[in-house]
Amino acid sequence: MEIAPFDNREGFIWMNGEFIKWNDAKCHVITQGLHYASAVFEGERAYKGKIFKSEEHTKRLFRSAEIVGIKIPYSQSQINEAKDELIKKMNFEDCYVRPIAWRGSQQMGISTAKSDINVAIAVWNDWASYFKIEDRKAGLRLITSPWKRPSPDTAPCEAKASGPYVICTMSKEFAEEKGYHDALMLDYRGYVAEGTGANIFFIKGKEIHTPIPDCFLNGITRQTVIEMVKEQGFNITERHIKPEEISNFDEAFLTGTAAEITPIQSIDDIKFNTGDNTQNFKFMQDYHEIVRS
Repeated sequence: MEIAPFDNREGFIWMNGEFIKWNDAKCHVITQGLHYASAVFEGERAYKGKIFKSEEHTKRLFRSAEIVGIKIPYSQSQINEAKDELIKKMNFEDCYVRPIAWRGSQQMGISTAKSDINVAIAVWNDWASYFKIEDRKAGLRLITSPWKRPSPDTAPCEAKASGPYVICTMSKEFAEEKGYHDALMLDYRGYVAEGTGANIFFIKGKEIHTPIPDCFLNGITRQTVIEMVKEQGFNITERHIKPEEISNFDEAFLTGTAAEITPIQSIDDIKFNTGDNTQNFKFMQDYHEIVRS
């Protein structure tokens, strides 16, 4: 079945307090959110019509907005209610949810003193996963990106803001052009950071290691998985991981709202165990149960 382009779909989008037809949800080409990446957003998933950790995502949206100086003209409860109402209006069960807030076209330039703030929420159900099902089963092939996560004093790393994602887009394009599924991103110090849109974990026996999120987003899925594996008796270590240490691990996986838990087959020329008998395969099943419970 052919997937409809995002700029021409049926249904509704919640925009600035109203439900409007999908194709009518537009903004002017002269808008600060487009020209100066002045926007914050969230990526959420609904299972059986219920958004997983909806309130946590909304809190992060408002925290991101606060960090970049955007004052959202709605309450968190209004956003939560709008998300739920939109899913019902679209008649979706399992779907992806994208709230976004951006500075509009009332003012143009670097100054934001007189900017108007717009807020919208869209949902769609054709993102079964960030990666194809067959790729998730076999495990992803990653290549180290030439682009690095910046220092926290040069970019708002605690905000899910649109600007810093250009590095992720460039890294993803670099990987796909070379025949890989995704890229491993290092940080400004040369330590392992994350994938282009997901956090990363490494397994050896009952030990699981993951980078400290001190210059990239501490994902909500990441936090959920850490709680999950601790309850199962695994030892979690959050630390700075050098690229040369990667070969010491037996398994690796990515976590994210869209990626959920996705095993990694290889990073550059380093291979990991994948398949039905691996720990990350069990984690995939366990996470599946958590989000649908």
